[in-house]
Amino acid sequence: MAVPIITDWEKYFSNPHEGLGSSYERIILNNLLYKVVDNYNINNALETPSFGFTGISGINLLSLAKKGVKITLEDHNLERLDLIKGLWAELNMELTAKLNGSYQVLDYPDKAFDLGYNFSALWFVKDLRQFLSELCRACSKAILLCVPNRNGIGYKMQIKDYSANKYPTLKPESLDPLTLKYLMQKQGWKLKAENYIDCPPWPDIGMTKELFLGKILGRSKQNCCSSEAKASDDTVSILPYYQDADPDFADRMMRYSFVEQVAPNFFKKYWAHHYYLLFTPKGS
Repeated sequence: MAVPIITDWEKYFSNPHEGLGSSYERIILNNLLYKVVDNYNINNALETPSFGFTGISGINLLSLAKKGVKITLEDHNLERLDLIKGLWAELNMELTAKLNGSYQVLDYPDKAFDLGYNFSALWFVKDLRQFLSELCRACSKAILLCVPNRNGIGYKMQIKDYSANKYPTLKPESLDPLTLKYLMQKQGWKLKAENYIDCPPWPDIGMTKELFLGKILGRSKQNCCSSEAKASDDTVSILPYYQDADPDFADRMMRYSFVEQVAPNFFKKYWAHHYYLLFTPKGS
């Protein structure tokens, strides 16, 4: 279940085992980010909020930093922010990290960033309209918003125990693509592209994907990818890839992309894990 990561996010900093599911997700998102950077000549980027429902916090834009993009990120938890800064320092990557308790004010000049980005994080924003107004003001070329696929089977399973009383900091209504498109249009930004993303051959469920594939395919059929076959015992993490110690990591993850590449949207509507919306300023 995704919701408990609100209280157990710390574990990924001591044990960076994200598993096959989050590892695949990161490579797919990296590929989308690379296209945005190339298409819009992105030199710097702001990720806010940076905390979403995925393994290690604060590393969504490491792939862009390795390509020379200057990264700024914001988080509302000081302890987590310090851990993020420490991890980037361990990887010898430059990062500007700032604390933002509510995301209602982004303390930057107008058009300070080429790209604004967040992943599965908008439900931590207290006032979505105000936040998007600030994000549009601070960004000049593109804004990429990724939200959980609310039609997806996995999302419905993961959010089934949600209540406002139990999770007072969480606002699932902020994940609605129609609302996001309306509010961004009001700010003078147009929708450039949208689609389902992160659509692997496993459902978005709490079970580890290694165990799921083992049950469905049988252990013998997983032996073609030794790292995944033993992932239930060993750490599966993208961090060695970012340290140039595991150059085949992306290729291994892309072996699972056949559903992503060929499935029609009416299938992805219920199977894909996320949905992205890319906006650019009107008149650009």
